Amino acid sequence: MTLEIGNFTVENVVFDAGTRLHQKTLFINKGDLQDFLLRGDARIKALEAVIAKPGDATRIIAVKDVIEPRCKVLGRLPGAGRLHALKNIAVITCGKIVGYQEGIIDMSGPGALYTPFSKTLNIVLQIEVVPGLSPHQHEDVLRKTGLEAAAFLAETARDLQPDETKTFISLDSTAVSADLPRIAYIYMLLSQGLLHDTYVFGRNAKEGLPVTISLPELMDNAIVSGNCVSACDKNTTYHHQNNPLLMELYQRHDKELNFVGIVLTNEPIKFAAKQASARKTIELISALGAEGVIISKEGFGNPDADQMMLISGLERRGIKTCAIMDEYPGPDGLSQSLADATKEADAVISVGNANEQIILPAMAHLLGPVQDLTKLAGAYPQSLQKDGSLKIELQGIIGSTNELGHQKMSCKEV
Repeated sequence: MTLEIGNFTVENVVFDAGTRLHQKTLFINKGDLQDFLLRGDARIKALEAVIAKPGDATRIIAVKDVIEPRCKVLGRLPGAGRLHALKNIAVITCGKIVGYQEGIIDMSGPGALYTPFSKTLNIVLQIEVVPGLSPHQHEDVLRKTGLEAAAFLAETARDLQPDETKTFISLDSTAVSADLPRIAYIYMLLSQGLLHDTYVFGRNAKEGLPVTISLPELMDNAIVSGNCVSACDKNTTYHHQNNPLLMELYQRHDKELNFVGIVLTNEPIKFAAKQASARKTIELISALGAEGVIISKEGFGNPDADQMMLISGLERRGIKTCAIMDEYPGPDGLSQSLADATKEADAVISVGNANEQIILPAMAHLLGPVQDLTKLAGAYPQSLQKDGSLKIELQGIIGSTNELGHQKMSCKEV
């Protein structure tokens, strides 16, 4: 399978009389975009599109999803053909908290250092739904609206020549030197229900997984986020579209390693389902002939058990593991970091303490449901200070401890 992705670098975005991409500037007719989205779903009561740029004194509140605008321009089969992508641009949906989590994006200040989306040009959709919808219906509206907006904007690049084109093919592990280590990737997806859902080609990840999948298929907008989880380790749709682990493994194939395959698996809630999912995942990895495995995950607590089951089962088969996870040891770092552990987990990459506290200064512009500010993950009723600043854990910042490695935090030995 071969997939081509034509990338268009966008350096500015402005509201204008027409919607088009010209000389690296995305011009958007705000009225046309809003009318398109309102016509598409009668469940939307009100919607406003706002532009948020890097350096703006803007805080985006209760972020539901972040999406890179993309459109398929050639081919219908997943993982084959050609798609066009607008780079440095993101559609961000925000709305009322109907669960108990969600988080923020600061476009400037100390909070901006912890999220990749302070560096993107953002079209923020503030969405209010009609009264009476259930929490699941509410989230369905917001997620689909974001995807529709991203598709609407991506159409500006359909007939243009991209700045660069990248080609992704299904790799042949048999044609690689036997001296290179055989490495696989286990891609864990949150799939717990209760608004903790991920979708693979439109199907809930609670069903049909684990399964082996090719890199071109994954790159073809395969995974969409539907998660109302802690912001720090929420894998937004944008994260799935730009998974750095996939890119690193692909680029090192036939050079430093033999990238033998990917297993997409889920994170069930029932113990028996966890065991069954782990067993099948281990069998699929064994069938690939992997000698080592990288395991990412999404979320914390319940998913810790899934990851540890995989580590224990694989290591006992002689397959080395390296796991990526964040920690929740309390603001002082002295409590237990994970909900589960196993002695075989001896190669672990921590992407940060989600309970670490930070004070974010007041912002001139607040987008999203301001009334939900103290209901965010990692916030408290007393989080909002008299001067408008916000005391919050990193847990409340979108992508701050992303378990795909799509973040900036690091550590050093002292």
